[in-house]
Amino acid sequence: MTRDIASTSQGNGVHAHEEIFRRIRVLKKEMNALILAHYYTVPEIQQIADVVGDSLALARAAEKNDADVIVFAGVYFMAETAKILNPGKQVLMPDTYAGCPLADSCPVEEFRKFKKQYPGAVVITYINSTADIKALSDITCTSSNAEQIIRQIPEEKQIIFAPDKNLGGYISRKLGREMILWQGCCYVHDAFSEPIILNACREHPNAELIAHPECREEVLRHAAFTGSTKALLDYTSSSSREQFIVATEPGILYEMQRRSPLKTFIPAPKDPENPFSVCTQMKQNTLEKLYECMLSRKPEIVIDEALRLASLGSIRKMLQMSPG
Repeated sequence: MTRDIASTSQGNGVHAHEEIFRRIRVLKKEMNALILAHYYTVPEIQQIADVVGDSLALARAAEKNDADVIVFAGVYFMAETAKILNPGKQVLMPDTYAGCPLADSCPVEEFRKFKKQYPGAVVITYINSTADIKALSDITCTSSNAEQIIRQIPEEKQIIFAPDKNLGGYISRKLGREMILWQGCCYVHDAFSEPIILNACREHPNAELIAHPECREEVLRHAAFTGSTKALLDYTSSSSREQFIVATEPGILYEMQRRSPLKTFIPAPKDPENPFSVCTQMKQNTLEKLYECMLSRKPEIVIDEALRLASLGSIRKMLQMSPG
């Protein structure tokens, strides 16, 4: 933080946030900037953002906007995707060390060798992947549109799905469609286990279990509803139920509670000692870092043009196959 913001922050927390909010709004107007934030970021980031959404909504917002600068509060692959779609715009990120272990679990050279084992297969890659992996893919997808996209692939075609084995397995079971799965996973969702989840259900007998498809099959089989971040949010808004155990990153509970203030949302426990399964990388986005990156216009996302063009095709294909 700059010295004046740091001294302000030492006082009342609410007043400190209000002052940073004010300065961010001034900078945003001066820069003609658009602030994008994922549902898993901290509440104050969600409060100041122009668009808060899941990966698909944020990709669409990054594609269709009149801003000169995009400020992306999320993890690295999200800001990278925004830059791929907007080569002429400056894309900033509060903390470029906010990476994604799921994306990192799929090294490009290993995936290249993996792909060569299945010539002719359609490669569908979860958006939680690096630009290098997107460049080796035919279509990118998100948890919101993966099923919709896979339904459009002819039955006779083999499908490689990477990097999340849990999401791929969920869709494979749901559609009765065999797929070749890369064995990666999201540490946040994979941490939920059947015994701990069942114990939570016993402790909260009136609550309905809902889960993200990146969770293990053993957890998903007990869920009353399985869906993407946005689908979970929409479900809780429209459901007549009053209590929910939510098996995904607990950052989404802020928006769930905002939309349904009279309902109760219980974060699914990871284990008795750690009741929350948190994406620490998402939480690296702080209000102070957001302000500083806009003030200094860095860190800036820069992508080699050849790589950008190579990875653009799979993202464009996703947006074409899931209009909305």
